[in-house]
Amino acid sequence: MSNSSNSSNPTNTAEQSQLGKNSAYQTSYDPSLLFPIPRAEKRAEIGLKIVDGKAVNLPFFGMDIWNAYEVSWLNLRGKPQVAILTVMAPADSPNIIESKSFKLYLNSFNQTKLAGTDALLSLLQTDISNGFGAPVQISITTPENFGKFSFNELDGLQLDRLDIEVDQYSPNPSLLKADHEQSAIEETLVSHLLKSNCLVTGQPDWASVQIHYVGAPIDQESLLRYLIGFRDHNEFHEQCVERIFTDLMTHCKPQKLSVYARYTRRGGLDINPWRSNFSTGKMPSNQRNARQ
Repeated sequence: MSNSSNSSNPTNTAEQSQLGKNSAYQTSYDPSLLFPIPRAEKRAEIGLKIVDGKAVNLPFFGMDIWNAYEVSWLNLRGKPQVAILTVMAPADSPNIIESKSFKLYLNSFNQTKLAGTDALLSLLQTDISNGFGAPVQISITTPENFGKFSFNELDGLQLDRLDIEVDQYSPNPSLLKADHEQSAIEETLVSHLLKSNCLVTGQPDWASVQIHYVGAPIDQESLLRYLIGFRDHNEFHEQCVERIFTDLMTHCKPQKLSVYARYTRRGGLDINPWRSNFSTGKMPSNQRNARQ
């Protein structure tokens, strides 16, 4: 079993990953399959300060919540085991992990014999933390607890009810506006119309997004047009959510803001970034939406 990984290489780019390429599916454990990509370049693009290759003084905190539904390994007698994996990676970690590499890494357990879930968790904790460059929270749900999973939709006022005309399908932050002559309000807005595309392959990524803020009332029609504007935009999930957050802070100047997106799964994985500048004392719910 290899114990090496790409996490020590800070120069990885999305174009160097296995995205859009034919890949051999390795079925014996190999942590070197994980492909970390530094967050810094895309954060610099949205105006965040980068020092020594890492963003500093982030305007948000948060998590990237990953759910993996195709996790399997062998017990010591060779019998297949299955589980659902949840990973929570902190937003201030230096790297993301490219999702195809994450899938290839998980597949490397398929014919690997392990003593039990504790042995699996130990390997996952070490390897995935190394990939993100920071400790992650990991949990595994085994079949006897699958029934505890339930569906739920994001709470909030539906922006999609608005009958608007749209003619722009790339992000235009100048659309965003708030009425600062009005008193501050607290509001939660939801749209199911967020669609972006993979940074490398251009394949579509579908999501529901929840925006909670305290501040001057944000113009809802303009916000919906802005969100629909990601439809032809190529960026990873985490990067889209951070772009939405920083654009809202810049153009609407709320006192408090959180942005949470639930992306539909691809390759047995869903990635759900959450960014916030205030704490309610709890994480957002990780319940699946109907489209997930």
